Amino acid sequence: MEGINEFINKGKTEMTEHVAKLRKDLATIRTGRASAQLLENVRVDYYGTPTPIKQMALINVLDAKTLEIQPWDISSLNEIDKALQKADLGASPVNDGKVIRITLPSMTEDRRKMLAKNIAKMSEDFKVAVRNTRRDVLEKVKKAQKAGEITEDDLKRYEADVQKATDANIAQIDKLVEDKEAEIMKV
Repeated sequence: MEGINEFINKGKTEMTEHVAKLRKDLATIRTGRASAQLLENVRVDYYGTPTPIKQMALINVLDAKTLEIQPWDISSLNEIDKALQKADLGASPVNDGKVIRITLPSMTEDRRKMLAKNIAKMSEDFKVAVRNTRRDVLEKVKKAQKAGEITEDDLKRYEADVQKATDANIAQIDKLVEDKEAEIMKV
């Protein structure tokens, strides 16, 4: 019985990790407002090692449309500039020899709708991942019941517990997506 509880808790943790991953992925999507999180996935070739830009520079949000990247090692400025150009942020970085500024253009209505559609697909992928975790946990619990390790009452209780966790995580995914879509569609 102890092993089943551990497996169920592991499954719940995995579901929560799916939600956290979605939250992180949504943060990197441009919404028309400048945010340091836009550069979260940008890696700079720094002495042969792909290094996250946030480990190499101070990232400031100057206003709603402008980011400023100030490297700690000025010799890495050109490498940062190259990485930003490859990142395809929808804006060209401007290197003045000391800092790099990125001015984000306003998003078009079509771009907003396309992003909302992509977010909806992304959310569905994460919901499927949560449901797959639920399926795996329930299969293990049913096998334990068939093997006589737990009673049928325990099986029903575990199924209800796992379903409750699944519903809570799916609701969180829906809320995250709803908030992000509202943020994107806001002019």
